[in-house]
Amino acid sequence: MIISCLQMPVVIGDFAGNVKSLRRMMKQVMGKSGERRPDVVLLPELWDIGYYPRPLPESLADNPQGVLAELARKYQVNIVGGSVAVREADGSIANACFVYDRGGSCIARYDKTHLFSPSREDRHFARGNRLGRFQLDGVPCGVVICYDLRFFEFLGITCRGGEGVPRADVLFLPTQWPDVRREHWQILTRARAIENQVYLCGCNAKGGFCPTVPLCGCSAIIDPWGEVLAQEPTDEEAIVTAEVDLAKLAEVRRGLPVMEDRRPELYR
Repeated sequence: MIISCLQMPVVIGDFAGNVKSLRRMMKQVMGKSGERRPDVVLLPELWDIGYYPRPLPESLADNPQGVLAELARKYQVNIVGGSVAVREADGSIANACFVYDRGGSCIARYDKTHLFSPSREDRHFARGNRLGRFQLDGVPCGVVICYDLRFFEFLGITCRGGEGVPRADVLFLPTQWPDVRREHWQILTRARAIENQVYLCGCNAKGGFCPTVPLCGCSAIIDPWGEVLAQEPTDEEAIVTAEVDLAKLAEVRRGLPVMEDRRPELYR
């Protein structure tokens, strides 16, 4: 499975401009002649309106889900749609990731669970209460969003599976991660890949966190041994691509059977 992360430019409150950037980058990543196209494309957090306009309700995008479904159908590619701001029937707003298969059907939705209180995200968005689990081309996957990365118990539960849900092989992480915490990003993404024995695909945006705080970029694909397979070291627009080797994943899990050696009766 080949995965591409689109480190796309995201402008706060400019849905039309952000869609234009997305279409341009999708054409770029899917139109390479002589090369195998990606099987999955991952987008950043809140690629539709940025993180995030004030007042938020007046800046909600028109139909970001329709754009994602259209692009998945057009290019016959799986899309893990970063996240978008969605108004619910009760008037609340969710920071939600929609996942589309190659036919453009929405096969999963995950709402961001841990909201970043320093930016008052918890005052403007509703907390999610479901795990992000799904399969793409038969590969078990999970998704979490940005601040979720800091909550290792939550990522562990997302990745472990159970009750008929298979253990995740790939964890997707759309984000808008600021440059001031660049080192945290680099350490935590590798640590989460290692401790959960998954391929971790983290996709940041180019632009600003709120109006004035620059993002760090550093979108990356990391293997279960903690090796960085591909990374964009700058905050510039970029496409980060790597192949997920499921045979290597199985080898790592056989050689270091961490999940079998757990003592969950003590983890309370």
